[in-house]
Amino acid sequence: QVQLVESGGGLVQAGGSLRLSCAASGLAFSAYVMGWFRQTPGKEREFVAAIAWNAAWTHYVESVKGRFTISRDNAKNTVSLQMNSLKPEDTAVYFCAATGLSYLATTSDRYLYWGLGTQVTVSS
Repeated sequence: QVQLVESGGGLVQAGGSLRLSCAASGLAFSAYVMGWFRQTPGKEREFVAAIAWNAAWTHYVESVKGRFTISRDNAKNTVSLQMNSLKPEDTAVYFCAATGLSYLATTSDRYLYWGLGTQVTVSS
């Protein structure tokens, strides 16, 4: 019933930009803290960014601070991740996720719903 669908991934050169979007359906979107995670083969799924239900706060992993921006539009049931100054180490599958918590969560076990992911590849 609940569905999260990511889009916007692709291939970009180092220093370039991409904007990821996540469209949600089947849930009361505005009631959920939303997050973005990323994963590469052989590595643990890594927290990237999260945003409060009302966008009152945002939080980022240190490695993307100043380069990535998370935002949401509750009227459209979407959450986005603007990625600037991309680096090869940003290459990963990026996942949109929703948690029922009302506060910040940075581990994947705290998130209830997940999209299927979208590939981001940054060439050097």
